[in-house]
Amino acid sequence: MTFPERPAPQPTADDEPFGRSSAPPGSPGDPLDRLALVGASWKWVLVSALATLVFGVLLLVWPDKSLRVVAVLIGLYLLAAGVFQFVAAFAGHPQAGERWSRLLVAVVYVVAGVLCLRGPELTITVLALIIGMVWLVSGMLGAYAAVADKTLAHRGLAFGMAVLGIVAGIVVLCLPIESAVALTRLLGLWLVLLGLAEAAAAFALRSSLRR
Repeated sequence: MTFPERPAPQPTADDEPFGRSSAPPGSPGDPLDRLALVGASWKWVLVSALATLVFGVLLLVWPDKSLRVVAVLIGLYLLAAGVFQFVAAFAGHPQAGERWSRLLVAVVYVVAGVLCLRGPELTITVLALIIGMVWLVSGMLGAYAAVADKTLAHRGLAFGMAVLGIVAGIVVLCLPIESAVALTRLLGLWLVLLGLAEAAAAFALRSSLRR
C-alpha cells in the first residue's frame, strides 16, 4: 500500500503533474530527488489506488476465468504494485531502515509477480501460497514502517491496513482454497478495499498539501 511521507514545508509535489519540480539547490536533476518528489505526490498515490481498484474489479467481475488468466492478472498486479512501492520508498527522504523495509516490500511484490507470470502450471494451492506469503510479509513490513517512521502520513490508516494484510495472509495460508473462483473473489475484494483506502489517503494528502 502506498503511503507517502508527511509533506514538508517546501515546494510541494502538488504544483506540477506527478510531482515534477526543480531539484534542490546543489543537486540539479538528482534522480533520487526527483523520485522522492514523485513518490510524495498525491497524484502518484491516486494512480496507485486506481490501478489497485482496476485489478480488484477485474477479478470480481470475471469469476469463471481460467486459472491461467487468474495467475496472469495477479502477476501483472503484483508487478505494478512493486513499481509503486519502489517509488514510494523514496518519498520524503525517509530514514535508511524504513526505506529498506519498503524496498524489500517492492522486491517481494516483483518476485511474486514474476512467479505468477512464469508458472502456467500453477495450481490453486501454489497460487494461494504465493498470495498468502505476499500479504503476510508485506503486511509485517508495512506495520514496521508505520510504527518506526513517525513522519509517515496517515500512520494509523497505514498500520491498520498492514494488520489487515497480515490477517488476510494468514487466512489464505491456513484455509484450504480449492477453486479459482474462491481465490479471485477473496483477492478481488481485498484489492477493492485496498484501492479505496489508498484513494482516501491520496485526497487527504491533497488537502494537507493545499493548506
